[in-house]
Amino acid sequence: MKKFFALLFCGFFLFAGNVLAQEADADKVKLGDDMPSITLKSESYGDVTPESLKGKVVLVSLFATWCGPCQLELAEVQKSLWPAYKDNPNFKLLVVGREHTEAELKKYNERKKFSFPLYADPGRKVYSLFADQTIPRAYLFGKDGKLVYSSVGYSKDEFRKLMDAIENALK
Repeated sequence: MKKFFALLFCGFFLFAGNVLAQEADADKVKLGDDMPSITLKSESYGDVTPESLKGKVVLVSLFATWCGPCQLELAEVQKSLWPAYKDNPNFKLLVVGREHTEAELKKYNERKKFSFPLYADPGRKVYSLFADQTIPRAYLFGKDGKLVYSSVGYSKDEFRKLMDAIENALK
């Protein structure tokens, strides 16, 4: 009987730990929610304010330079997403480097040669509006400022869904 209660006790804590880990990884912004008030400062790309995003389809892509899946996703952004939408005045791409300074992102981009803007978020101020952990993350907001699509991690299939969501949001 003591073994049963010990196993039950351990099982409870494993279950509770798993639930807490999932909650910590949960999105803070859910489908249909308004876009958080984002302000980004960049000497290279100009500042982003909530007013500058009004009426646009906005993709917020959160990454880190050391994250393998992030590198795959950003390579796909460079190859297919950015060429398709960079000249669309109704679309804004915000690629935000979690915990990185502008100087770090500039050095990183000297190696990567991305043609899209990279915005620094050294204190996780922007990132913390969306989640507590796990990257890459993508959040697509429609012209009305409501979340229409989100993803965590990277896969080619998920990226195709994101591209479809962008196309639908721009209609």
